[in-house]
Amino acid sequence: MRDGKQEVIEAWYMDDSQEDQRLPHHREPKEFIPLDKLSELGIISWRLNPDNWEKDENLKKIREARGYSYMDICDVCPEKLPNYETKIKNFFEEHLHTDEEIRYCLEGSGYFDVRDENDQWIRVAVKKGGMIVLPAGMYHRFTLDTDNYIKAMRLFVGEPVWTPYNRPHDHLPARKEYLDKLVKTEGGNQAVEAH
Repeated sequence: MRDGKQEVIEAWYMDDSQEDQRLPHHREPKEFIPLDKLSELGIISWRLNPDNWEKDENLKKIREARGYSYMDICDVCPEKLPNYETKIKNFFEEHLHTDEEIRYCLEGSGYFDVRDENDQWIRVAVKKGGMIVLPAGMYHRFTLDTDNYIKAMRLFVGEPVWTPYNRPHDHLPARKEYLDKLVKTEGGNQAVEAH
């Protein structure tokens, strides 16, 4: 890949260990996953310039093209996030949303865990400069890594709705639509292209 994305976004299959959620949780031997596989699951990603995000034309184009009108920035770390322990626990509970989850890592790093088509956990490590979009209806969870810090931009279409629907919520239309797209993508490998 020529865009340098793999330097800020990396993915691998997770082990089944119950150790600290902030550890990498690699399988033995390690099973890394190409970013194309994430695209097949409906995840879109970019590498952007976080040091100049206010003036970044690429971020502006993405926001305009995808209708991301709402934006805020949150620091997730023990010192800056009220009710840190409770929130981190909630973020790590497997859930889905009825809208996309868009996160742009401006500083620090963290893990987004997602399920593949066989319900296996994939850990997606996102570092400074990485931006990912998890599709509506995809089960996922989030945790910090052992550095305990991420400054993330949250984007949303219209007014934000952050409601998490903890698994199981397979009856929701967003979940059914996601599964339908997944089946179509597997059949014709029609991953959504992001420019």
